[in-house]
Amino acid sequence: MDDIVRQALTKWPNVPDCYGWLLLDARGAFRMRDEAAQAADAPGDVIRHPALLSFIYRNYLRSAEGAWFFQNGPQRVYVKLAQTPFIARTDPNDGFVTHDGAPLNIIERVWITTDGQLILGCGERIAMLDDRDLDECLPMVQREGKPISDAQLLTWLEQPEHPLQFHHAGDLISIQRLRSGNLGQMLGFDPDPQPRT
Repeated sequence: MDDIVRQALTKWPNVPDCYGWLLLDARGAFRMRDEAAQAADAPGDVIRHPALLSFIYRNYLRSAEGAWFFQNGPQRVYVKLAQTPFIARTDPNDGFVTHDGAPLNIIERVWITTDGQLILGCGERIAMLDDRDLDECLPMVQREGKPISDAQLLTWLEQPEHPLQFHHAGDLISIQRLRSGNLGQMLGFDPDPQPRT
């Protein structure tokens, strides 16, 4: 967290939280949602300003309840998540990076949803792979040390009889199958924080 943010929290400790105005989409873009976008349940406008994005990335945090927020000075701006709290992309130098540019060098857990989404986990960082990078990563999904075919993966998604592993940085990480649905409930985060009543 930035020092200027810490100072603002000390100076103004009781600023109300903000809900619904910020969304992280399935490709790792933060989107600003005005009242019209919220009313229409639309994703909103992509934030492109580099300095603002850098500020959001540095102050993107997790609450004790599993909700993700951007600490904007003294105010918490809770983030609606289209998928997971982070979105991962492949990277030629680091293997994987999250949407904020941080390397995801260590992968502790791997899930594949029944609709074919690949999710990587390390600590509290839960990152769905950007769908544009999925083809590149399919050879990393293996059975008994050999890449599986698309047909074998589809069969496994319906009936996971044989264990699959994800080959990354010389490690084989067991893959868990997740039923598509409420990923937040299954993986321990709040995808759509709401004010407490």
